[in-house]
Amino acid sequence: MALMDFIKKQFIDILQWTEGTDGVLAWRYPMAEFEIQYGASLTVRESQMALFVNEGKVADVFGPGMYKLTTQTLPVLTYLKNWDKLFESPFKSDVYFFSTRQQVDQRWGTQQPVTIRDKDFGAVRLRAFGNYAYRVADPKKFHTEISGTRDSYAVADLDGQLRGLMLQHISDAVAASGIAFLDLAANQIEFAKQIQAATAPSFEALGLKLETVTVQNVSLPEELQKILDQKIGMGMVGGDMGKFMQYQTAQSMPELAKGAGGGGSVAGDAMGLGAGVALGQVMAQQLQAGLQGGAAGGVKPAEVMATLEKLGELKAKGVLTEEEFAAKKAELLKKLA
Repeated sequence: MALMDFIKKQFIDILQWTEGTDGVLAWRYPMAEFEIQYGASLTVRESQMALFVNEGKVADVFGPGMYKLTTQTLPVLTYLKNWDKLFESPFKSDVYFFSTRQQVDQRWGTQQPVTIRDKDFGAVRLRAFGNYAYRVADPKKFHTEISGTRDSYAVADLDGQLRGLMLQHISDAVAASGIAFLDLAANQIEFAKQIQAATAPSFEALGLKLETVTVQNVSLPEELQKILDQKIGMGMVGGDMGKFMQYQTAQSMPELAKGAGGGGSVAGDAMGLGAGVALGQVMAQQLQAGLQGGAAGGVKPAEVMATLEKLGELKAKGVLTEEEFAAKKAELLKKLA
């Protein structure tokens, strides 16, 4: 009877994994009632690694190559099974194969804006997206921390966790880069490098290596985009406040024309355009009077205060920096002396 049981047993002479589908990171060889023969062959292909596990304990790890399974090639398993005196053949052991190919074009992105600190604007809400690539670098750690005893473990099973790690380190990356928020869009390569450097240790803790990170887009919040447009307009007129107000008026004339006309008549449109031009002229005259002084009678304190208030509003909106505001303020107060 014992002889018949022995004959019925199925023995494994060759252990190998031919990857059938993309996206599988770990695969357990289907042992069932199979047992491994002493001297059996293990084939590990390029971009693969193999791991022997005995009764839940990780044993020997194999890189690409062909191996004959003996006590010499399985030193850890030999120790765990107390084979120092006698190699038991056949023997049972769980065998896991791991794909070490790069898993490319993995997507990351901010579903909700991420709040970061910026040296120019303080707290800023950032939206960004891109992709990344990684590979299994330490199968022992990956088996222990992630894949475990499952028959297979796929890229899709890990997607949410890794995307969360990418987003978790965006604030660290912005801080480490030293790049102002308004310059991030023009420095996406450096920003991507900082995200990779900040996130790589978290990948390593899972037995993975973060190979590349790309940033495809960094978007500005709408309110910050408006401030940026104002700064650009300020630069276009060389910092001249009077010209800047005229520029602002020209930009708002279409909206003023719509609002002032009421019923949309030609006369109403003309009134709206006239009101816009008049408003721009008045504000420009006030600002220029404050910065340049009156023609004959000097500068009136009331005009200076009104101009300072308007400058303060521009500073609060981010059009003027603290330094620009301080310089204009000193210039105005000097005219009162």
